[in-house]
Amino acid sequence: MAVDFDLDGAIRKVPDFPHEGILFYDITSILMNPEAFSHCIDRMVELYKDTEIKSVAAIDARGFLFAAPFADRLGIPIILVRKKGKLPGETLTKSFDLEYGQDQIQIQKTDVKPGENILIVDDLVATGGTLEAAADLIKMAGGVVTDIFSVVGLPFLPYKKVLGEYKVTTLIEYDSE
Repeated sequence: MAVDFDLDGAIRKVPDFPHEGILFYDITSILMNPEAFSHCIDRMVELYKDTEIKSVAAIDARGFLFAAPFADRLGIPIILVRKKGKLPGETLTKSFDLEYGQDQIQIQKTDVKPGENILIVDDLVATGGTLEAAADLIKMAGGVVTDIFSVVGLPFLPYKKVLGEYKVTTLIEYDSE
């Protein structure tokens, strides 16, 4: 596994998207580059293979892309964290604030085993709101959030304050807009 892989070079930066003045870090370019994608999954496995994580909670939808091969390699289940109304059966729901309004996410209550150690995975962590809501859902269901992982972190946004009670690991961080 190449720890010194140039992940920054594999991430496309799109200026003025979705609004003027925003620099968008597009992980699609990682998905289009098999070497970059393999690097991300290899690093995740290396980081968590010797831990007590029993499940991985994947944030809809790009978190699914990283969590699925990771979970497969470790032989652990995936808990889907979806937008409201996308999961059947008994669900738990959490509302959270976005920069432009509110949203809701859900998990299936039966997917979380009480006392189980769970890693939450998303592609990018910015304000931390979605990840905080996912952690709240896991705790509501009786699970234990041991870590939060994102490929990209934007620490110039307040995610470290919002997620302060959790260990947050990223593969790359961008410290300014």
